[in-house]
Amino acid sequence: MIKAIIGRKLDMTQVFAGDGAVYPVTLVQVGPCTVTQVKTAEKDGYCALQMGFGTRKPKSVNRPMKGKLDKIGKGYFEVLREIPAENPSEHNPGDQVLADIFQIGDRVDIIGKSKGKGFAGTIKRWRFSRGPDGHGSKNVREPGSTGMATYPGRVIKGKKMPGQKGNARTTVLNLKIVDVRPESNLLLVHGAVPGSKNGIVIVRRTNRA
Repeated sequence: MIKAIIGRKLDMTQVFAGDGAVYPVTLVQVGPCTVTQVKTAEKDGYCALQMGFGTRKPKSVNRPMKGKLDKIGKGYFEVLREIPAENPSEHNPGDQVLADIFQIGDRVDIIGKSKGKGFAGTIKRWRFSRGPDGHGSKNVREPGSTGMATYPGRVIKGKKMPGQKGNARTTVLNLKIVDVRPESNLLLVHGAVPGSKNGIVIVRRTNRA
């Protein structure tokens, strides 16, 4: 069974349920994805399927990758990703994976790259509280002390500091699929999906109950 598929975040809208409730949903175009390589535990040490999504011009593909994809004969892909699969030997290079691997009501995790917000201080990046802003205060939006005493006398790894906000791999867990439209390769997912419009995402079955 294929556990995930590559897609593209399109837009947000809202849909009405049968009882009249309104659901905010994100439109995600999933597939068609093409299997480009099968990886098995005997040969590669793990089970997975490498899949391609989107299209790319031949002039943008290097010669080794072009030679590999020419054997499949399905064109050149914008994105190549490895997707976990329980029985990868059931599939062959050239097979297509479509949106119909999901059903209405399925729970999924969606992986994408969050929107980049540039350099940010600790208040915006980590939701620190402001310091006193009375007369003479010199610590209104600064993070305060970051180090330690003489021993060990250093800043510990992972300390919350100012820096780049966003533009990082992000996973939103346990989202519900409200509708599946195989004819358009669309999933309507209840809730927000990480990343900007037209961003590449991976939709996988959640491990959470």
